[in-house]
Amino acid sequence: MADRRSGHLDSWHGTTILGVKKGGRTVIAGDGQVSLGNTIIKPNAKKVRRLGEYDKVIGGFAGATADAFTLFERLERKLEQYQGQLMRAAVELAKDWRTDKYLRNLEAMMIVADAGSMLILTGTGDVLEPEAEDGNAIAAIGSGGNYALAAARALAEYEPDPEKLARRAMAIAAEVCVFTNDRLTVETVGPGE
Repeated sequence: MADRRSGHLDSWHGTTILGVKKGGRTVIAGDGQVSLGNTIIKPNAKKVRRLGEYDKVIGGFAGATADAFTLFERLERKLEQYQGQLMRAAVELAKDWRTDKYLRNLEAMMIVADAGSMLILTGTGDVLEPEAEDGNAIAAIGSGGNYALAAARALAEYEPDPEKLARRAMAIAAEVCVFTNDRLTVETVGPGE
């Protein structure tokens, strides 16, 4: 991930965020590693959290931390404005993110979810809902996202519990991706949370 503004190849790495929607529950898990080049800067960053006053929305981010926190704050305001309707709030945030001169420069991606939906939000104005089979869906972003996604898809048929599935898939990603570690933050929405 090269820094587009300065042209430097050294940039902040070390995020893997995985979302698993299964059995009426949605889990978002994120690792804790932040790296600069080949150096681990922080092993226990918290990149997953609950959002908004409704406490029924969870999210995880990949990218620049300050940028992601700015976007989380904006999403929380949109959730408040639209009474906790995640899809509406996400679409409105994506519009702002794409068109606002300041927000356009923010470099982050997010996976956000409530009990009904899971979405990937990007700075290009995308609000993507992962393909769901039988109401189940899996999404991943970040440096180790493809590893976590592949592991979760392989395990999905065998593990009914979405949190166990997410934790195991993240452990596999941590074993193969040097920018991912096993210090997880996990949040869940849905029945039994």
